[in-house]
Amino acid sequence: MDITPEIPADRKYIDHYGDGGFRIGGERYEGSVIVAPEQVWPWTVSKLVQLTAESIAAVLAAEPPIELLLIGCGTRVDRVPGDVRDILRARAIIVDSMETGAACRTYNVLMAEERRVAAALIAI
Repeated sequence: MDITPEIPADRKYIDHYGDGGFRIGGERYEGSVIVAPEQVWPWTVSKLVQLTAESIAAVLAAEPPIELLLIGCGTRVDRVPGDVRDILRARAIIVDSMETGAACRTYNVLMAEERRVAAALIAI
């Protein structure tokens, strides 16, 4: 029995991470990215200390709204800066930080469940 979830063709599924980038929906992206079910944006953040409200503007402006933002911190987990966490909380967006690989896998599961999720992923 095949238990692989059926992903609609228009959804952005993370196929691979590593080598300084990602393969999403069969397309290669170099460097860090923000991925949501409908779109992928290049992301200039390479270390969590660079995370600001401006750097996640695409997530804040997404329509329909994002409900959960996963932060892929690279190879080491760190806390999301308090000011960014406060801005997300004010928009009713739950944020969770984890290693980039874990964020990719978690994003895929939640996206397949049709949750309003996005992942801001630091390339490794």
